[in-house]
Amino acid sequence: MKGEFVVIDGRSIELNGEKNLLEVARKAGIDIPTFCYHSQLSVYGACRLCIVDIEGRGVVTSCSTAPEPGMKVRTNTDEIRAIRKVAVELLLANHDQSCPTCSKSASCRLQSLARRFGIEQVRYKRVSQPQQLDKSSYSLVRDPNKCILCGDCVRACREVQGIGAIDFVGRGSHTSVQPAFGKDLKQVECVNCGLCASVCPTGAIIPKPELEGVWKAVNDPKKKVIAQIAPAVRVAVGEMFGLAPGTIATGQIVAALRMIGFDAVYDTSFTADLTVIEEGMEFLNRKTKGERLPQFTSCCPGWVKYAEQYATDMLPNLSSCKSPQQMFGSLAKHVLPETFGISKEDLVVVSIMPCTAKKFEAKRPEFIVDGVADVDFVLTTQELGLMIEEAGLDFESIEPESMDMPFGQKTGAGVIFGATGGVTEAVLRFAAEKLGAPKYAPVEYRQVRGGDGLREATLTVNGVELKLAIVYGLGNAQKVLDDIRSGKCKYDLVEVMSCPGGCVGGAGQPVSKYGDASARRAKGLYDSDKMLDTRRSQDNAAVADTYKDTLGEVGSKLAHDLLHTKYKSRKRLSDFDMELLSGTGKKKLDVKVCVGTSCMIRGSQHLLQGLMEHIEDRRMSSCVDIKATFCFEACDLGPTVSIGGKVIRKCTMQQALDTLDEELSAMGAVAD
Repeated sequence: MKGEFVVIDGRSIELNGEKNLLEVARKAGIDIPTFCYHSQLSVYGACRLCIVDIEGRGVVTSCSTAPEPGMKVRTNTDEIRAIRKVAVELLLANHDQSCPTCSKSASCRLQSLARRFGIEQVRYKRVSQPQQLDKSSYSLVRDPNKCILCGDCVRACREVQGIGAIDFVGRGSHTSVQPAFGKDLKQVECVNCGLCASVCPTGAIIPKPELEGVWKAVNDPKKKVIAQIAPAVRVAVGEMFGLAPGTIATGQIVAALRMIGFDAVYDTSFTADLTVIEEGMEFLNRKTKGERLPQFTSCCPGWVKYAEQYATDMLPNLSSCKSPQQMFGSLAKHVLPETFGISKEDLVVVSIMPCTAKKFEAKRPEFIVDGVADVDFVLTTQELGLMIEEAGLDFESIEPESMDMPFGQKTGAGVIFGATGGVTEAVLRFAAEKLGAPKYAPVEYRQVRGGDGLREATLTVNGVELKLAIVYGLGNAQKVLDDIRSGKCKYDLVEVMSCPGGCVGGAGQPVSKYGDASARRAKGLYDSDKMLDTRRSQDNAAVADTYKDTLGEVGSKLAHDLLHTKYKSRKRLSDFDMELLSGTGKKKLDVKVCVGTSCMIRGSQHLLQGLMEHIEDRRMSSCVDIKATFCFEACDLGPTVSIGGKVIRKCTMQQALDTLDEELSAMGAVAD
């Protein structure tokens, strides 16, 4: 189309492969309004706001009209302006108009368009009835009263993630967006990635807030409150204060948190370095033995839950490493109580993450030990910005401060974890040296970088060939899984991130007006990597000291206990369930948890709650009968749990979950 033009509002705009008039106009600096258009999603054309007037054709939607040479287009005629204004008014009529208290207020597309079109009053009456909020998820809040039926969340969940946890229900004026069969988000196959919230133009789906709990902890004199900051947060939080995407604001974040009242501020990049070493050794062992390849990364909790639901045959291929967030929490709760001279219960770990799935991850029963969570609260980047605002701090004028040690020390390898391909590159920097590459060989592996949702690379390191795949978006992950199962592709290492662009594009990041915000943030991480003196995880002196003073050798029993975990099937229905539904069901599994005073003090209430949530999440309530009970007459050996007649003394959550799954499996109640 080079040399061909369309005329928009009297200006000639050259065509260069744009797929619709909307993209041509935006290239020319004309912001045609829309709710339902996203360049990475299919064209829907439902909101009708992007209408334009084409000479000889009349009014059409620009998102679904291909540009043709010679077209004469007008974007702001009186007729078009009137239609747009009425469309927004009609949306507002049925919309919950509690705008000042909505968390999306500063970035709400509906609010900005109402202001842009000069809407001062809504002339139409509300016809829909208020609906109840869905707060069941640990990660998200769904408010149907703020939904404008644009379909962005539906298409994002189905087309990018390949899940379809939410969809349109009903017809006509009764149409709504919700999970299947009127279920809550927690009850369906939602992986908590939050992409729906990321694309939602209003406050209909938002990250679940945890700020109040953090403020309460900060102001409790009995508590020591510490923060860990994820790599992607430092290149995004500045956007909430007028800075460009990719601006590195680590020092300002640290200073702001100390001013708010945090007792120490650490870097999740430290445990990203730990992850590289543990995961790297795991990978090299597998590669040497030729077993359980490819190895999948396990840093992304959205991907892990997806694998537990849809790829149970591949669970042995997932790295057993916890995510850097959970490694940090586990290590902090093991080491820091003695450092601060407090009990484990009085140490509060707050994660600041770009991700909504991290909120769910922190609540997983596997990561709660003796009733104490490894990570107590997870704040998104957005919530951090709100906390700084609420504290009345002028972010731009804050003097930068450095992280607390030793968990504040990091390498460039840990920092680039936040960008797609970053985990793979960090592991390569570690593995290359172990495979015999010179110690001071170049550390950049640009072959694994890029913006495509599915990339492949083959590298040869000291005679060893490594085949790699880097994936973001769970729909792309499913394609890779299918190719692996069919034998079409043979990889050694596969990195999977749920969010487009990796963590830099997480649903907890600020809503950006820049289409290339994720790419800018990723560049900020790579720039930070270049500026650090150490760029390989094995060169982190604080990590080496942690092994020497606390963990012992890589892969030691304590390292395994603190830094590794297990994954289990989360399939919703099993053959056992179908037998129950057909009336031929087997006897239920009896589970009893002692809640006597002695056991309660030792964490039995948490065990009971965790087991109930695990059973509910996996839809196994039809075949498990769980009860609180008294007393097993072994109060000094509590907490005590009985599962299928097996009595477990001093029971941990992991023991309870493992025994429960073993007993259910023996009964034929768990699908493979």
